[in-house]
Amino acid sequence: MKQSVKLIAGNWKMNGLAASLGEVETLREALAAEPAACRVALCPPATLVHRLAGAVAGGGIEVGGQDCRAEASGAYTGGVSAEMLKDAGATLVILGHSERRQEFGESDLLVSSKAEAALRAGLSPIVCVGETLAQREAGEAVEVVRRQVMNSLPLALAGQAFAVAYEPVWAIGTGLTPTLEQIEEVHRAVRAAMIERLGLASAAAPILYGGSVKPENARDILAVPEVGGALVGGASLKAADFLGIIRGA
Repeated sequence: MKQSVKLIAGNWKMNGLAASLGEVETLREALAAEPAACRVALCPPATLVHRLAGAVAGGGIEVGGQDCRAEASGAYTGGVSAEMLKDAGATLVILGHSERRQEFGESDLLVSSKAEAALRAGLSPIVCVGETLAQREAGEAVEVVRRQVMNSLPLALAGQAFAVAYEPVWAIGTGLTPTLEQIEEVHRAVRAAMIERLGLASAAAPILYGGSVKPENARDILAVPEVGGALVGGASLKAADFLGIIRGA
């Protein structure tokens, strides 16, 4: 089955104030002058989702959240539901990022329930998976990632729009990246697990690579078989750097 167009998504993490929208306007203008050959998305902190959605309206840039609660509403002080993100203008949401799994103890089961919540609200989830350095060095990377895919993707995703992002934990924000062969090995394993879990319809869902993606290495990474895009951290905060990655697609 033909895979969908590549998706380059920027994850701002806990960065960005109103002044950061200037970078977004620069990005929007550059893409208006020279449209991208891929989908482009930005996932700012929840405080900026609504304003960023307004800033890119009609500009071909999708907007996403970085997390959501599984519940639609309730007594969850500080929580943000998928419905709230949708109401603010988001169309995507990142779920199960390693920083959420490690810092907040999020399990595969919780990530799966959040993915169901995203679908309920009309958002497309980007479900993250990835191994630690200890797991990589023990030769367990493929096994760990396969288990995360099987347990983090709810059956409700079958036939729906979603993405999986492979982010080796040891490569996030460290400047380290796996070899292209290692990336291909894991992405192929992710694809096989996706098809086993959800059927052949999932063969069109993009598998993004994340972890120290930069303009200098983006083109090579994005050319690897089964790499359907990138989930970009720090390099997505500056329009020039993010454009360098987008042009690599």
